[in-house]
Amino acid sequence: MATLTVSPAAGPAAASAAVPVGPLLSMFDPVYLGVDEFGQPVYVVLAYRNMLIAGEPGGGKSGLIQNITAHCFLAAGTRPVLLDPKLVELGMWADLAEEFVGPDITHALTTLRRVQQVMNNRYAWLLAHNRRKITPADGVSVIPVILDELAYYSATIGTKDQQAEFIALVRDIVARGRACAIPVIAATQRPSVDIIPTSLRDIFGFRVAFRCTTPNSSDIILGHGWAHSGFNAADISPVNQGVAYLIAEGGVPALFKAAYLTDDQINHLVDYATWIRTTRAPSPVPAPVTALAA
Repeated sequence: MATLTVSPAAGPAAASAAVPVGPLLSMFDPVYLGVDEFGQPVYVVLAYRNMLIAGEPGGGKSGLIQNITAHCFLAAGTRPVLLDPKLVELGMWADLAEEFVGPDITHALTTLRRVQQVMNNRYAWLLAHNRRKITPADGVSVIPVILDELAYYSATIGTKDQQAEFIALVRDIVARGRACAIPVIAATQRPSVDIIPTSLRDIFGFRVAFRCTTPNSSDIILGHGWAHSGFNAADISPVNQGVAYLIAEGGVPALFKAAYLTDDQINHLVDYATWIRTTRAPSPVPAPVTALAA
């Protein structure tokens, strides 16, 4: 079990000098995802990466999305944009988000157009300064775009033209957003070509495959041929929720179990994130945070 805690103070002097953990986090820091099959913690850096998360319903996608979302809001200098057609998966964070989109394709398109314009402005700034990417030293906010149930916007709601524009906007942000501190984390059940065009799916550098019903579905997420090589998400037990294959920096799928946050823990983290993001720190300091229990 891995925990993120604020240690109890060892007396009045130590209590007054205590430093909360939240403000020390950054999107340029490794994000804790869970533990591998040897019990070691699994981290990835998402500031310059995009991640596609997929698998059958109930496999653990929402749990992983919550882990990443919590890091985004506990990190300093972030302005997360959330899209959640179910409302309840990311809705707890809605009041803190730069923008929260529910089951509304028009709102989704307007929001992504705004993100695209910010991206264009940042590249114009980089060009003017003879730079190729934004770094932590620039002090520019990171804008994570976290998208749950991608298929709802790309294939379920709206007209064909709206769905096509949505895919085009997501593809552009995934393709160009990394260097200007706009990473995309997207989740769906099965990213087949009718849900996510291959031209979009293939530009997600990081992939997470939770349990799938067939080897072909596993390959659609991880990439062609991995199931035949022994990395088959269809082999994951249906009762072992939260277990998935991750393709990250190493380039080879690795089995891990995503950490799980209960609703109470998420609400506690929301309260804590609200406190660290306010301009005036309330008194007393909120209770210690305990989270990311694997």
